[in-house]
Amino acid sequence: MKILLLGANGQLGRSFVEDGGLAARGELIVATRDGTLWDGERAEAADLSRPGLDRLLDRLAPDLIVNAAAYTAVDRAEQEEALATRVNGEAVGELGAWAGAHGALLLHYSTDYVFDGSATAPYPVDAPTGPLGAYGRSKLAGEDALRASSADHLILRTAWVYAPHGNNFLRTMLRLGAERDELRVVADQQGAPTSTALIVRTSLALLDRWFAQPDARARLRGTHHLVASGHISWHGFATAIFDEAHARGLLPRVPRVQPIATADYPTPARRPAWSVLDNTGLGQLLGAPLLDWREGLREVMDRLAS
Repeated sequence: MKILLLGANGQLGRSFVEDGGLAARGELIVATRDGTLWDGERAEAADLSRPGLDRLLDRLAPDLIVNAAAYTAVDRAEQEEALATRVNGEAVGELGAWAGAHGALLLHYSTDYVFDGSATAPYPVDAPTGPLGAYGRSKLAGEDALRASSADHLILRTAWVYAPHGNNFLRTMLRLGAERDELRVVADQQGAPTSTALIVRTSLALLDRWFAQPDARARLRGTHHLVASGHISWHGFATAIFDEAHARGLLPRVPRVQPIATADYPTPARRPAWSVLDNTGLGQLLGAPLLDWREGLREVMDRLAS
């Protein structure tokens, strides 16, 4: 099986490369926007902001496309919605059209931002969508385009993603926590911090099921919520990060974390107040509930400490 991984320099794409699970399942071809990996190694060049994806796909002829590429600058998307929509929407439709025409499977990642955040219980997969901003609209456009294609596909919505590398909340908190005695963190947004390690492991389990059990594909095909179990506020997540980091000697002391409201930290893009996605359906498909966010945090902290 020939596998194409798009977005190999992003935090999720890099986690796929470092994990090695995709490479163990077939001939892995990695692609980045500029054709260079984070470590200087060469890769295929696949810039989703530009036309020409068909030419790349025709040349590589993958059996499985893992699309970990995305426009993720949530605030900047308010001024660059056309670019965000091109990368997160139109390009996904092109990938789906090619996959459908060539019998390939497309694994694509979406986001909690397709919802408006007004719920008070975890969002089921079939809950009505209602993005608050340009980024969410662009990701929803990609979902819609992929569903409208004839491709076999898996759409995995995730949220509050972090890794030991890249730009994410955990790494920002560790940097600021080392510099400051006190931080102010939003306490009225709720979500499930989800490590890329959990996303990779669960994605591989779904792919294994897809290719080993053709009779299960009807249940696997479509949209799933791949997030850690449980939920917490950004303030609570920051507090947990500092406690775990200090316990491992990654921080010399635990800074004070003052809770603030979203209104106290204005941003160009509106964030959903409730980003909790119901992952029970995916857990039932795989035969076990998804890991709690606290366990995922401890796992990442252990890796950073080692």
